Amino acid sequence: MSVLSPEAPPDALASRLAAEIADAQHELAVFAFCDSRGTVIGTRRITSPWADAVELPLRRIVADAVLLDAARVLMAHNHPSGEAWPSRADRMVTARLARALAAVDTRLVDHIVVGQGGAMWSFRAAGLL
Repeated sequence: MSVLSPEAPPDALASRLAAEIADAQHELAVFAFCDSRGTVIGTRRITSPWADAVELPLRRIVADAVLLDAARVLMAHNHPSGEAWPSRADRMVTARLARALAAVDTRLVDHIVVGQGGAMWSFRAAGLL
């Protein structure tokens, strides 16, 4: 079991999620749902038929959080053809997801963008979450 500390920079759990998707040829997203202590209680992987985009079903992600009674969520997605830098769309969907999760008393702890070579960019470390 992984423990996710809200005060820490991208941690072992973030690194594990990033490693899981770093070499994927298509863009995809992974989610770790955690209880109030930071223990992982569920995961979701969303694949995409497109190389450069992944559509996030926000309602399904929020429903997963509710069904699992998750207190925290960590998200990671990859940019298979580029840098670990969030696009404008990444920033917008992160804000929307954070608001949607907050409405059900769940915190989006971080969103990690993974680039080529496993480079990672953290919304939390950048002060955006």
